[in-house]
Amino acid sequence: MGEWRQFSPGDTAPNDGKYIEVGENDFHMGINDPQIITLAKGEAFPQTSNHNRKWIRRKA
Repeated sequence: MGEWRQFSPGDTAPNDGKYIEVGENDFHMGINDPQIITLAKGEAFPQTSNHNRKWIRRKA
């Protein structure tokens, strides 16, 4: 089994790194000013700007 790719607020980070907010239509429209956070492994994800958004690991 693989690692989860999308995380909800309150989930814990699987690895150290930067995470960015994504939305349901971000592929087509993008998100204006998405939050970008840095978390250590085991830290909880904060609330997103919108209830329809999730967190994903940011690519370098």
